[in-house]
Amino acid sequence: MANSTAATGTPDPVAPGSMGDVRRSNLALVLGRIARSAHGTHLTRAQVAAATGLTKASVSSLVLDLLDAGLIREIGLNPQGERGRPGVGVELNPARAVMGMEINVDYIAAGLTDLSGTLLLQETRERDNRNSAAGPVVASLAALAAELRGAGEAQGIQVLGGGLAVPGLVEDRTGTVIMAPNLGWNSETLDLGSLLPGVPLGTTLFNEANAAALAELRYRPAGAADFVFVSGEVGVGGGLVIGSELFAGPDGHAGELGHIVVQPEGSVCSCGGTGCLETVAGQDAIFTAAGIIGDSRATGEALPESAGEPPGTSKSESLARLLAALAAGDDGAATAVARAGHYLGVAVASTARLLNISSVVLGGHFAILGEWLRPALTESLARYAPGKVPPENISLSSVGEAGALLGAAGSVVRSLVEAPHRLRP
Repeated sequence: MANSTAATGTPDPVAPGSMGDVRRSNLALVLGRIARSAHGTHLTRAQVAAATGLTKASVSSLVLDLLDAGLIREIGLNPQGERGRPGVGVELNPARAVMGMEINVDYIAAGLTDLSGTLLLQETRERDNRNSAAGPVVASLAALAAELRGAGEAQGIQVLGGGLAVPGLVEDRTGTVIMAPNLGWNSETLDLGSLLPGVPLGTTLFNEANAAALAELRYRPAGAADFVFVSGEVGVGGGLVIGSELFAGPDGHAGELGHIVVQPEGSVCSCGGTGCLETVAGQDAIFTAAGIIGDSRATGEALPESAGEPPGTSKSESLARLLAALAAGDDGAATAVARAGHYLGVAVASTARLLNISSVVLGGHFAILGEWLRPALTESLARYAPGKVPPENISLSSVGEAGALLGAAGSVVRSLVEAPHRLRP
């Protein structure tokens, strides 16, 4: 899905099938087996050898490489499942981490996760990025990332690399945002190297909804291996998971649910089309229809802290006002949310029929508004795709607002597990 934009330790080219290829493959096999161990389980070298089919001598040599690279650590003695003298257990090194980052229309965010996916630190700051130049936005995110990185290093945690999620079409190989209509960006090549300078794996660029869909796949307690994830922010994004794998299409741009046409004679969308789902189910569309219209804000400026901000000046304030109106039984607010749910159902019904998917996961404001959105969504699906997406297959995100961060960070870890030789000394 993505490639690092600045990695060190890249191996010299070798002939296919060489001893170097075999060792790199075995290195990934061993690290992958350790990474898949249940929480609290510390496999010994002998257990890893038994699970992978490699010899104990080979596993011992590969484990030494992984120890030298700092990816794993030895921990205690493991007497379980072995005869004779207990072996030394190994686990992923908790002192190594990756940074997940996100740029969205009205906020920037960063989170530090360890190699097992546990979120260690997280920070979100409201910032109006609409129609702001990419440079200042990336610079603000770099400052936030530096703060979290410094906090991690103070605890002895080394950041190996990072992933950045943005709400738009991306070209990860060049670090380019091809089009992000709600940010006002077109063909913007981001200075990814400035986000985490000096890290060995660099920073990788992701689509925000795809990253959140991957996080949902990784962290949801149970569920189908096939689902469409719907991300609700100012825009509406989508991620397709088929056979427990992200389906992004030939160019990585599949799943743009927010730009499925649901009102052919409707409003012009930020993408240039007409009648897209985003025009009736995006945050701005819902706030406007409900009569909750925020005060004007200067683009590119950090928003005031919630403790002292005037009403209507931020996403959180507008959303809080909408939720209060819904709880009070306000007809305008209820109608606006129901309208969004209806058209969301139209888009999901078309997607479900086209891809033979029968589950949908709601994220972003769709999850927050789930109590009021679900009835209209369920009715719409029953009307336009009867029996295709039953009510019990409509679920809310299990990762919440951290989804894009966790997905971006998790993808970087997955790439590392598949190619740990990138960090060998």
